[in-house]
Amino acid sequence: MNADPFRELRAELFQAMRPPPRLDLGEWVQANVRLPSTVAAQAGRMTLMPWQREVARSIGDNRVERVTILKSARVGATQLMVAGIGHFALNDPSPQLVVMPSESDCRMLLTSIIEPTFAASPTLRNALSENVSGRDTMLSRHYPGGSLALVSGASPKNLRARTARVLWLDEVDGLDVSAGDEGDPVSLAIRRTMTYGTRRKIVMASTPVDEATSRIARAYEEGDCRVWELPCPHCGDFHELKWAMIQWPEGKPEDAYFVCPSCGCITQEADKPAMIEKGRWRATKPEVLGHHSYRLNTFGASILPTASWGVLACEFLAAKRDPATLKTWVNTVAGEVWRDESDGIDDADLMSRLEPIGLDRLPPEVIALTAGCDVQHDRLEVTTLGWTADDKPLVLAHEVLWGNPFGPDLWLGLSDLFGRTFQHPNGGTLRYDAALVDSGDGTTTEAVYEFSRARAGQRIFPCKGIAGFREPPTRLGNVPAKKWVRLQLVGVDSIKRRILGLATSGGFRLSDSLSATWAEQFTGERLRTRYSKGVPILEWHRLSGRRVEALDCAVYAMAARSLVPLDAERRADELSSKAAPKAPPRVIRSQFLSR
Repeated sequence: MNADPFRELRAELFQAMRPPPRLDLGEWVQANVRLPSTVAAQAGRMTLMPWQREVARSIGDNRVERVTILKSARVGATQLMVAGIGHFALNDPSPQLVVMPSESDCRMLLTSIIEPTFAASPTLRNALSENVSGRDTMLSRHYPGGSLALVSGASPKNLRARTARVLWLDEVDGLDVSAGDEGDPVSLAIRRTMTYGTRRKIVMASTPVDEATSRIARAYEEGDCRVWELPCPHCGDFHELKWAMIQWPEGKPEDAYFVCPSCGCITQEADKPAMIEKGRWRATKPEVLGHHSYRLNTFGASILPTASWGVLACEFLAAKRDPATLKTWVNTVAGEVWRDESDGIDDADLMSRLEPIGLDRLPPEVIALTAGCDVQHDRLEVTTLGWTADDKPLVLAHEVLWGNPFGPDLWLGLSDLFGRTFQHPNGGTLRYDAALVDSGDGTTTEAVYEFSRARAGQRIFPCKGIAGFREPPTRLGNVPAKKWVRLQLVGVDSIKRRILGLATSGGFRLSDSLSATWAEQFTGERLRTRYSKGVPILEWHRLSGRRVEALDCAVYAMAARSLVPLDAERRADELSSKAAPKAPPRVIRSQFLSR
């Protein structure tokens, strides 16, 4: 007879109360997540790259509070985060919050990646579709035990109204400096998780941007700083791949290879997949607990054909011609912050680089002209840039028209200036392709609008500079009371940075018609870092006693280039004939058709 009739019952009870075994999120993802053809080039089961496996384990490990991924593009970090969202919706139901730079980014992530991935995965298919509360919206989903909300970091209201145990921050270096007037959106979002204490999970990922302001770089340094290392097939030593280790024969970047810094042996592209499969993460600050931070780049982590060493070498050679494109390459391919090594442009150095070129001595490689005009109360200043087929700028002239901007005579003079044609050495003639006139001082705005109103067909537009390093060169502004005015908003900060890079690297060619005064004005600003509510901000500061009309004119002239849809080959053919290129047609649209 059984002495303890309740033994089996207690055993079953204790078994039921036993916590489930710790989940290996990497294994779960590969077993349960499917990728549709709209998300991945090869539809089907999600197979984690070697570098993703440990990152997935960190995301699924409740002992790890924070996971930071400092990454390049083309490595699959966003898809890994989407798989993690599925895990916390199904296996560990929790309130989740996704913060991205803009609302359009949120919509794209939800409709183009999250929903298709969940729909293609049988295990996840119904995870976000029950709408148990009846309160689902476009960017909000509720499910038993939790919810998922996607918000833009630009709105403090979005961040203030949420509480989350799991916080996903994607592309944090693309977030605005401040969410309204309430400070750093990353700090605001992290505050939304404080209710959960050590049970919270904060996952942050981004490609880096500028060294002085990079949030992801600071977050990485706060963690245990893990680096992705690959073994040399010849000596077996592990190294974090740096771009200096990728070399190629002279004139053949497509044949790029890896050179081991330990043994000096050459490894070809064909061996890279095997190297990546044997790769490992190494924590360089193992004393830091609870915060796993990872750093990796495209050439050491991706086996995509578009990320082969030869392809990336060709991209590098094309990008290094211009500091603006090189910065993008460093951020998105090398996964490194951009460091501004120059403190500014030296005007004496500029004057030593003048050449015998100008509007009356056009170099044969110039195929387009743009202009930028700065408006003062007693004059107009105009800079003319020439452009080559590969978009290299040449400063061909800086001219001053004296007069009263509130009367007609000065504007007639500017009209004549923009109406000039110039003899090209190949036989044809050039005229201005586009011009921007500054209308941002508030006093001469109406005069600029009146001048520009009838000249849209010549691509002569009023403009206004706006701050922000993520602003495009130009975009249309809103002038509701003047519907006939196509105001161009100019992203001056990024253009000034490009000018700084070109000038310091010798990328600008300069006419000998330029004066020392022009050089002083052109070099009158420096890029500095200041702190607002503890957040570093890059800003341009004018040097004491300097005027900067020449710099402003050059900025507007560079921005005008984005308004010219130039076919370089066709333009070169036109310049080989004596006929002047036809002026762009002016199209007048009927308001009746838009009713």
